[in-house]
Amino acid sequence: MKHTRLHLILLFCLLFSACGAQAEPAPATEAVPTQNIAPGLTPTAIDVPVVEPTTTDTAPVIDMTWLSELPFDQFMEESFKLLLLRDPEAVTIEGLSGMFGVRNDRLSDFSDVYIQESFTLQRAVYDLLRSYDRAALTPAQQVTYDTYAWYLDDLIRGQEFMYNDYPVNFMYILGQQYLTVALFSDYQPLSSLEDAQDYIARLWLVETKFEQLSESLYLRQQAGIVPPRFVFEWSLGDVQGIANTPANGSSFYLTLRDKVNALEGVSDEQKEALRGEGLKAVEEAVLPAYLALAEAMQDLMKDAPRQDGVWQFDNGEDYYTYALRHFTSTEMSAEEIHELGLGELERIHGEMKQIFTQLGYSDKNDLATNYRLLAGDSGLLQGAQVVSRYEELIESASQNLSGAFDIFPEASVKVDTIPSGAAFYVAAALDGSRPGVFYAAVGGQQPVYNMATVAYHEAIPGHHFQIALQREMELPLMRNVVVFNAYTEGWALYAERLANEMGWYAGDPYGDLGRLQYEAHRAARLVVDTGIHAKKWTFDEAVEFMVENTGLPEGHMQSEVARYIVLPGQACSYYIGYLKMLELREKAQAQFGDSFDLVAFHRVVLEAGSVPLEVLEEVVEEWLAGK
Repeated sequence: MKHTRLHLILLFCLLFSACGAQAEPAPATEAVPTQNIAPGLTPTAIDVPVVEPTTTDTAPVIDMTWLSELPFDQFMEESFKLLLLRDPEAVTIEGLSGMFGVRNDRLSDFSDVYIQESFTLQRAVYDLLRSYDRAALTPAQQVTYDTYAWYLDDLIRGQEFMYNDYPVNFMYILGQQYLTVALFSDYQPLSSLEDAQDYIARLWLVETKFEQLSESLYLRQQAGIVPPRFVFEWSLGDVQGIANTPANGSSFYLTLRDKVNALEGVSDEQKEALRGEGLKAVEEAVLPAYLALAEAMQDLMKDAPRQDGVWQFDNGEDYYTYALRHFTSTEMSAEEIHELGLGELERIHGEMKQIFTQLGYSDKNDLATNYRLLAGDSGLLQGAQVVSRYEELIESASQNLSGAFDIFPEASVKVDTIPSGAAFYVAAALDGSRPGVFYAAVGGQQPVYNMATVAYHEAIPGHHFQIALQREMELPLMRNVVVFNAYTEGWALYAERLANEMGWYAGDPYGDLGRLQYEAHRAARLVVDTGIHAKKWTFDEAVEFMVENTGLPEGHMQSEVARYIVLPGQACSYYIGYLKMLELREKAQAQFGDSFDLVAFHRVVLEAGSVPLEVLEEVVEEWLAGK
């Protein structure tokens, strides 16, 4: 959770949604020394805060005088901009380059020196925030103050654990080897000559980024933190595959070639030069970077432990306590979360049993057997049928929201495809250059019984509905961008329940069992995540528990457990956030009685945007108090 990349990690975690099968080993796919930059493609200067070096071991000093003199709203915008500018890849991904007046020609710096400078900036911004008189702010500003304070405090708490994460791993949206591919293929603009020049400038910088990345892995090793061996084993093949791909067949080059060929207003000679320079950059900077990373991984694998939980590290207990707070935005202990999950599973299993009995399934079957039978009985779809079904579900949901909502996002959501894995949602860019997309797996046969729940979680009224609203509202940029997992994933799980309450599963017991399976899945995560990292469960113990308590396939659950090992605490955020939203709704219902207005409650929750749960509770309490 390095410097300002934290907010992006939170955003990317949205991809781990309903099914969670994306943690399977990925199929083979394909800070800035100027001497590695192509002539004429030197990155542009970016107005970032100057961090003055010191001659002692004390932290560097940042001149923040100008920032301290700003009115609160302007301070919010300018200080958060400073944090984001430390992470140029995040600026591109969020679609903020135009707003910030910068080029998309730099990669994020992973060097320890740079990260420590970012830490200093975070602390300085936090100190300045606290210099404002919260009592003198408007109610809306106070919500912003509290949210920003929690965010910055969390960043600062996380500084102690800068070596505890695993930046190279098998997860598409967390491993830097994959994120780098995605940056160029999915997020890097390529619609003008300047864009193409920026693309090539970044290609030349991949080698430096990966040198820093490898160095950071060795620094972790020196600190006694090396990922479990399977993390390397599941990752190495892809890194080697990218390294050994011919330059002219690499996705880095093919993306550039295809988009350059489609450029208008660029001469054939310029296009040829761009393609040639891009190919050279892939050959001389990108592929060697991946090869060197593969060699470092092979070397580090010699020290990789066989145990899986963070309990094995000297600071593991403290780190896990931090991770749980970071992702759940609560002070709940691992033991409390573990017991909560066990209790919720007992309730959910009772509801499942009742429906299975009504359908005539034998009470002697275990969950895995019943759900395997259910998959066939509910029907199977594949290919274009899957896309059509999701489009129908989303359209139907969109047309039946009036009983629960009176605010709606302007952005639409489109369904796109992935060959396999779990469905996931990617938010639209803030500048409108990239739409919100719900990605659905179309490979093989997909059971119908769980598709409605996936659609409601990922699209409407779940992730797309909430995130698009958040990004469209007139909020400080920080509140448009930052995602707090417990709120955002809690809302998506709440959306699944709401769909049932609104009658969307009426006459569809198969779909209702799909909803309950995913609810059990999230409750089981509470037990297994804490089991692995606090109770020293083995990989096999965790997989066995997941299969027994969710009915999901063993291979799927192996992928899930691997994910929990790589990202401690994140899987606990869903259910904790979901229960908090139910708790707040029940409190409002108790106060208002028959006059309780569900539409008004949802408006209060959604207009808050993604916030820590304690801030959400404050917002609802103010509403209940008539303020």
